[in-house]
Amino acid sequence: MPSPQMSLDLPRPDGIGPKVQAAIERLARHSEAGARGAIFTRQEVVEFILDILGYTADRPLHTKRLLEPSFGGGDFLLPVIERLLRAWRATRPKSGAVAALGDAIRGVELHQETFHRTQAAVIDLLQREGLPAPSARALAERWLSQGDFLLQPLAGEFDFVVGNPPYIRQELIPAPLLAEYRSRYQTMYDRADIYIPFIERALSVLAGGGTLGFICADRWMKNRYGGPLRHLVAERFHLKVYVDMVDTPAFRTDVIAYPAITLISRETPGATRVAHRPAIDRATLGALADLLRAPAVPQGCGVVRELARVPHGAEPWLLESADQMALIRRLEQGFPTLEAVGCKVGIGVATGADQAFIGDFETLDVELDRKLPLVTTKDIQSGEVVWRGQGVINPFAAAGGLVDLEQYPRLQRYLMARRAVIAGRHCAQKAPANWYRTIDRITPALATTPKLLIPDIKGEAHVVFEAGELYPHHNLYYITTADWDLRALQAVLLSAVTRLFVATYSTKMHGGFLRFQAQYLRRIRLPRWAEVPPPLRQALIAAAVRRDLPACNRATVELYGLSDEECTALGLTVD
Repeated sequence: MPSPQMSLDLPRPDGIGPKVQAAIERLARHSEAGARGAIFTRQEVVEFILDILGYTADRPLHTKRLLEPSFGGGDFLLPVIERLLRAWRATRPKSGAVAALGDAIRGVELHQETFHRTQAAVIDLLQREGLPAPSARALAERWLSQGDFLLQPLAGEFDFVVGNPPYIRQELIPAPLLAEYRSRYQTMYDRADIYIPFIERALSVLAGGGTLGFICADRWMKNRYGGPLRHLVAERFHLKVYVDMVDTPAFRTDVIAYPAITLISRETPGATRVAHRPAIDRATLGALADLLRAPAVPQGCGVVRELARVPHGAEPWLLESADQMALIRRLEQGFPTLEAVGCKVGIGVATGADQAFIGDFETLDVELDRKLPLVTTKDIQSGEVVWRGQGVINPFAAAGGLVDLEQYPRLQRYLMARRAVIAGRHCAQKAPANWYRTIDRITPALATTPKLLIPDIKGEAHVVFEAGELYPHHNLYYITTADWDLRALQAVLLSAVTRLFVATYSTKMHGGFLRFQAQYLRRIRLPRWAEVPPPLRQALIAAAVRRDLPACNRATVELYGLSDEECTALGLTVD
């Protein structure tokens, strides 16, 4: 391994400065796979992706070009080479391997140690397949390059792009390199992880009719930062296949990522074939590959469905069943949004240092008007509020800005005793004069406002009524309203209709959990309260007070005028 001062002698991409080059070299030396975003794909899944991609040995693969933009330990690369050799030999070749196959593969890998280890594995494989050592080394040198895929020049176009792009949060990318990525890639938007520009660049080098097959996190398909990439796909490409891999053992180690397999081709858009969570064994995946590649999906096939117009501008991809999508579209066309009917969605306070700002309410030694009773997820686990006595420090003045600590000696003493922790936060270092502010502004009136509280991550809607005594913590979303009755609204939010909205737009979590975040809650549609008949109002309120979920569903079915078919799509029993 080189010393930290030794140059890796990486190819210098065109038009970058020394700071960017230094950042690339630091990443190339990074030793921890997790920090590099390296996740290793199971062999059965690799073979499945190559099958549905059409990279099969019964085709003249030596006449095609394949790109692997982050080949890592060779999970995809080595099976690709095996298939390529079988396809080439089936043609009874007359020319040598280097001349015939030299342009068939391009693989890029940034990490130095991984590159050399996999390059050696490729040479070993080629020699075991009968190629002379000089030919094996020559092909490995032609096929593989070390560098940053997002910045390296690539010659020509590719018929196939395949792999598992790295999953790296922006905070782990050196600032000069991140700025360079942003200047080059239109999809590097908001909090986009590194796999987003990987997909953009991979799509940009597809030949006409070429296809990309990636397994990667599915977050971009629905969340905010994926909008520009979704728009790009909708405008120029065909989303051919989507296979939901959440909760399947698709990787060789347990990971937090929520993966999906997508096939995207440079051709006229059409219907998308969709499958969900297949068993990870060769027989099941082989049969699924046959269905996904068939000229037509057999009638009555419950494994693969075809959905029309999944990509639609920058809108989230809706990949549930067709009848559920029809219901969502009808409700979106027929009713206004939650906030348009007078409901406000927000999130509780983030302090950046809970150990300093939060404690037992009674023993927090500050002036009484400098603390508020705090509600957290633990207080609402039962479905009702059972306050455990926590409180949060409020450093904000009613007129705006922070209070003058000289006017609050107890608060000043309390904060100064914890200054090291509080001032060490990123937000405090950015504005040292305001070192004692919480990340989010605290508005005491929110504590005294009746509200509904909703934890972020749940398998089902968990919506709790809070009468207006507590301030919400940042792991809770809240809804307030001056128009709708909160209890009636609680019944709607506990219903199967709300779960469908959130499940449709939310990224899915391990174990089938959903993200009940503000951006998804705002997607929910409601009639105006004035349009709800009095008997139905009472039915909704009574169902919520009793926490009677079947009654919440019955009243919500009436509220939206759902048909028997729509109830069936929600999984509700039709009386």
